[in-house]
Amino acid sequence: MPVESPFGRVISAMVTPMRENGSVDLDAAQELATWLVEEGHDGLVVNGTTGESPTTTDREKADLVRAVLDAVGNRALITAGVGTNVTSHTVELARQAELTGAHGVLVVTPYYNKPPQAGLIAHFREVAAATQLPVMVYDIPGRSGVPLTKETLLALAEIDGITAVKDAKANFWEASAVMDQTDLLWFSGDDAANLLHFANGAYGIVGVTSQVAPATYAAFVTAAAAGDFDEARRIHRRLMPLVEAVMNRTQGAIAAKAGLVHLGRIPTGAVRLPLIPATDNEKSAVAYALDTLDQS
Repeated sequence: MPVESPFGRVISAMVTPMRENGSVDLDAAQELATWLVEEGHDGLVVNGTTGESPTTTDREKADLVRAVLDAVGNRALITAGVGTNVTSHTVELARQAELTGAHGVLVVTPYYNKPPQAGLIAHFREVAAATQLPVMVYDIPGRSGVPLTKETLLALAEIDGITAVKDAKANFWEASAVMDQTDLLWFSGDDAANLLHFANGAYGIVGVTSQVAPATYAAFVTAAAAGDFDEARRIHRRLMPLVEAVMNRTQGAIAAKAGLVHLGRIPTGAVRLPLIPATDNEKSAVAYALDTLDQS
């Protein structure tokens, strides 16, 4: 098992704070990033899906990476989400991330157009060739519509620059086989499955719920990475109501923003359409789970 990661180990896919008028709030992004690092994160993903990347502009993406780097780039590894379903655009965003100073890139499987596996390999190969940054492949068929097969993952592992997988597919048998046959760093991309991923050999997490309970998640990863699964299981069960509130009642970015507002870490829960702000019931569910976690 590698002992170092170019992405970090305790990572959140950070929300993009916005003002009530929908404009990006760079000051709030810097404050949030600083708090997450102070609470135990050694990496952050900026401009992931949870950062509302489908509705932010390329200029806003660059500004966000630059702002977060200025705030915490000397203390944490900053990965820029650059994935789209257009290979040429993804290449442009990867090059932009490198020029902006990001430490790595997260590239989601192209969504909606459902390319064949050979097309997926060609897509990732072109992106990896366009930058010197390490690439984390994001496998999330529930959103992209197509999984990365075991054979494709084995092929991707042979491409220079592709060093990690964010796994939100929950095929643990296949993941175990790929980890056994490659040096790819494995990250849980499914908050509910973090414990299972670590038991299967994962290196770290790229979470959503982790940004509203960063110290607790840092403790979980520390325990799980050390093989202390009694402690990891205990923390996992403490976190279950919060994961339920953040991930299963509405879209993750919506609920995470509601939680961060409750904690006083961002000023508003504003999001861009087609997302809508959390309802009062959704806010209450997240607030209750956070308050209960603090008391447990």
